[in-house]
Amino acid sequence: MYHPYFRGKQFELIAIRETAALMAKSGFVPIIEPVREALKGLERTLTAICDAGGEAIVIINPAYGDHAEDGVSISTLLGNGFLNKDCISAGILLTNDMNIDDAMACHAKHQAHRPVFIHAGFTEAKALAEALGNDLSETRHVFFEKHCHKLYRKHLKGSKTRILLRDGFERRRNADHPAVELFSDLHLTFEEEDMDGFGDFLIVGDDYVEGGGPAYAVAIHLTFLDPDKDEVMYIYHFVSTTKDTPTDPGGKFAQALAKLIAKLDSGTSRLFASTAIAEFRELHDKGHFPGLGQVKKLSMRHHIETLADFFSE
Repeated sequence: MYHPYFRGKQFELIAIRETAALMAKSGFVPIIEPVREALKGLERTLTAICDAGGEAIVIINPAYGDHAEDGVSISTLLGNGFLNKDCISAGILLTNDMNIDDAMACHAKHQAHRPVFIHAGFTEAKALAEALGNDLSETRHVFFEKHCHKLYRKHLKGSKTRILLRDGFERRRNADHPAVELFSDLHLTFEEEDMDGFGDFLIVGDDYVEGGGPAYAVAIHLTFLDPDKDEVMYIYHFVSTTKDTPTDPGGKFAQALAKLIAKLDSGTSRLFASTAIAEFRELHDKGHFPGLGQVKKLSMRHHIETLADFFSE
């Protein structure tokens, strides 16, 4: 059903490990595109997913990061540690610089890893369907919505599973975020799109950024479902008051956190009472700044918990 897409940085992997049991229980299947050379964190994360009885898709040919030129070490990790486990599948990222021969060769190479096609700029959907032939009905496909229009997706309609990925996060400078805006309704409409499930890029967005610069403004991004608007998902951006200096990220976090707590205490936030929200309250009570990576991790956890609660009903 729900396929959250992670780019495999440290705090994203930690977020997956901390929610592995919940995602397994909810039937959520994370997609992980490894971007860091060291794979120990990824290995621990995949082990946690399997131990929880969950599933994940790991992209073996990333478009970004340290493995963009060569994903052999990722394939080796899957082959050595997870080949005999049904919990981990190999994701084949189909980009605009790949042709049909590349796609089919990658598919054949990873047959033992239950391959999943991830469509991210590839243009030969019709040729792929023809090349797969009768095997099409056993294949799984994930579509980046911005690259895959309905006619493109229609060519692969006979496949076993089709998932639509939508980027609900509008990337801009933290200082320029509005207080609240629309995130997505795909959790409500994916079946109308003739899909078997949906995914998103959580509160990070699809745009890949290798490293963050100085934080002129600190923002806490939290999603919520609005029952007065048919359970459509919106996102709050709690932005620090100070926005014109690269110093004092801890002080700016305290300003953003104070806005979050005020909204929670107003009783009108609509925010799900997740374990992540409880941790934000604890940070406020202690006056503690855990670092921006931890803040992002908590926001990702909250997003997953919010959707898990929605589908549990």
